[in-house]
Amino acid sequence: MFEPRRVLRWIYVGRLCLAAAIYVAAVVAWQQTDARLILAASLALVVAVAFTAASGWYQFAHRGTRLGAGFRYVQPVFDLVLVTAAVHVTGGASSQFAALYILVMVAASLLLPVRGTLLIAMLGILLYVADGVLIRWAPVNMTLALQLAVFAVVAFATAYLSARLQEAGMTREELEAELARTRLQADDILRTIRSGIITVDARGRLLFANPAAGMLLGFDADAMLGRELADVLGATAPDLANALDRAVRFRVGVARDEAVITVGGRTFPIGLTTTTIGADGAPDGMSATAIFQDISGNKHLEELRLRAQRLEAVAELSAALAHEIKNPLASIRSAVEQLARAPRATADERTLGALIVRESDRLSRLLSEFLDFARVRATRDQPVDVSAIARAATSLAAAHPDCKRGVRVRCIAPHTPLLVEGDEDLLHRAVFNIALNAVQASPEMGEVSVEVSAVPVEQIPQGVRFTGGAVALRVYDHGPGIPAEIRDRVFDPFFTTKAGGTGLGLPIVHRAIEAHRGFVFVDSSAHGTRFTVLLPCSRAALAEAV
Repeated sequence: MFEPRRVLRWIYVGRLCLAAAIYVAAVVAWQQTDARLILAASLALVVAVAFTAASGWYQFAHRGTRLGAGFRYVQPVFDLVLVTAAVHVTGGASSQFAALYILVMVAASLLLPVRGTLLIAMLGILLYVADGVLIRWAPVNMTLALQLAVFAVVAFATAYLSARLQEAGMTREELEAELARTRLQADDILRTIRSGIITVDARGRLLFANPAAGMLLGFDADAMLGRELADVLGATAPDLANALDRAVRFRVGVARDEAVITVGGRTFPIGLTTTTIGADGAPDGMSATAIFQDISGNKHLEELRLRAQRLEAVAELSAALAHEIKNPLASIRSAVEQLARAPRATADERTLGALIVRESDRLSRLLSEFLDFARVRATRDQPVDVSAIARAATSLAAAHPDCKRGVRVRCIAPHTPLLVEGDEDLLHRAVFNIALNAVQASPEMGEVSVEVSAVPVEQIPQGVRFTGGAVALRVYDHGPGIPAEIRDRVFDPFFTTKAGGTGLGLPIVHRAIEAHRGFVFVDSSAHGTRFTVLLPCSRAALAEAV
């Protein structure tokens, strides 16, 4: 209410009215007034108009910035001079305009600090006394003394009021500043948070949607404000729309529920929580808010944990069976081999003996693979350069006999070491298996890419709890891809689509990466397959980064 710019506008209006009143008073009293006084009244009007215009222009030119102290002091000083001119023209101490000194003091209290208000009051008293006593030589009587006393009381009263008003104004400014900061912080949080937030009113119209909600639901959040909930979410997220509808109509909220969103041909799960807000219990003032986020990554990680548990159980069983079978198998092989070499053995017996020995060797190799699968452990824990491992594994895969004609195998890795803590031999075996799978899946004249890069903390997928950064190794091929019906089984032990395969290659990869506290993901389509390995950075690398 008492903002300085608004007060100044009222001061400008009062000043121009006063200057006009002085001039009118001089003209009306033309016959009794000295011509010099008429000239003074005319000059006062012209100067007041010019000064007010200049002040208004200065205030307009400096809009948006705080007005200087000098500018605020000049205004009441000029008004005191103008009031003194009016008092002088219209009769001195007996003038009816003498009360305007009080008005100037009150206006000054709204513009200036306490000391400034008192200075303006003292200047007004001095001007009043100078005009009445020194210029007009009026005697000092009770009337003049009473007027000076009134001026003094008004001066102290306005100074007190000025202090209280400024204190209240400072409190109000602090509250407004705090409110503005809170709003900015809340807006910044809502715009940067990864969770989607949607608010609807009692009629089911969209009141608010943050950018994360727009990204998850595939629409422009600002463009959809005011639209009906069914129009906005009916096709992409009907479960979310129903949850909001129940919340706003029946005040039934959900906590940690799940729903499904379908956007751009992709369907993914979300975690959902809804809440309601009522305005004094009025139905029209009800609103409902939904907070949701993509939990497909968490679901995937949970599947990885379950897969790791299954692999661990199968590994224990494989180790037990391999130990139980391998020793009797060796005895059988040795006995058959001796029988086949006996002098009395016939040709058919030697042929059958050779067949049994050959199959025994094949079973022995299979049991050895079972034992390798069961014994996958990181036996060493030292800094290992993933880039060097990738280059070595890529060279071996490119030279493998299964590499088809014209298949190009390339490795894209930085020359600076990307270190992880682990067993170099075990990691090399895992990376080689992935690269070899890609080479075997590639058609003739195809291409296989092995890429190694650092992953900053903010780009690590949700649910992957690495304390620092990570190292990513990605292997791409342009083969026919993995059929959707078997895509979830590629890491299952003994599952294979290759003739003569044991189905332990990718399970060993999974156990090797899991032994290094990492994760392995697979994405496949009709245009190729991508394996992604995430490993936590080594402690030495994190220490150098800090």
